[in-house]
Amino acid sequence: MHTSTDNQACIRPERLGLSNRFSFRCHSGLPCFTQCCRGIRIPLTPYDILRLKKRLQLSSEDFLALYTEPHLLEKTDLPVVTLRLLDDAQQSCPFVREDGCLVYADRPVTCRYYPLGVAALGHKEGADDADFFFLIKEAHCRGFEENCTWTVADWRKDQAVDIGEAVNAVWTDLMVRKRSIPASVKLTDATKKMFFMASYNQDQFRRFVFESSFLNRYDIPATTIAAIREDELALLHFSVDWLRWILFKEGQFSFKQGATGSK
Repeated sequence: MHTSTDNQACIRPERLGLSNRFSFRCHSGLPCFTQCCRGIRIPLTPYDILRLKKRLQLSSEDFLALYTEPHLLEKTDLPVVTLRLLDDAQQSCPFVREDGCLVYADRPVTCRYYPLGVAALGHKEGADDADFFFLIKEAHCRGFEENCTWTVADWRKDQAVDIGEAVNAVWTDLMVRKRSIPASVKLTDATKKMFFMASYNQDQFRRFVFESSFLNRYDIPATTIAAIREDELALLHFSVDWLRWILFKEGQFSFKQGATGSK
């Protein structure tokens, strides 16, 4: 969710579906251009980090160190990261300039959705857990005054928010499900570290898979091993599946016969 750190955001309360319409257009001719990229908090998904670190030609470790801030998400006790803002008067995004975004093609999904916000419904087994949408109307924004109308579905298509959505959706569902677990059920520090590594530090997670005893202990298909060795997106899908296993014991992971932990 795109949030304003100066509390100037006014979020309209109504829930929007894919067919709902709204008027909005952002362009460099508006007096508020790039203002929505300042004084904000932008959460980063695992896929956001994969795209951005490739764009900047950085390792996962370097990107995390240079451009993110860690937090523990309220009600889940899970570690998450947000984009580290510049230490300037406006608390600007590090990638914004007066003429626009330096990483626009690889911008985070929260930025792609703006001025829409996305909320996930609480997880219920067998229920329709589709996301819903709402408008974020910040006081400074003049984009809503433009004569350009969209449905939510059209906006999603135009902004290519479906890029990475499959892996982001599964990862977000883990967060929602963890929120429904009683607060008395605490995660160990080791589990939190694993969640952070598998979510955000893909280079370290790759080393965990290929340079530890992992493949000797778990029965992973040869085709999967080949895919995650060569394809970072395949590795990200694998890491999210691994998190589903360690958090909820769901999925296809099983010990090899005779390996530690097998029966």
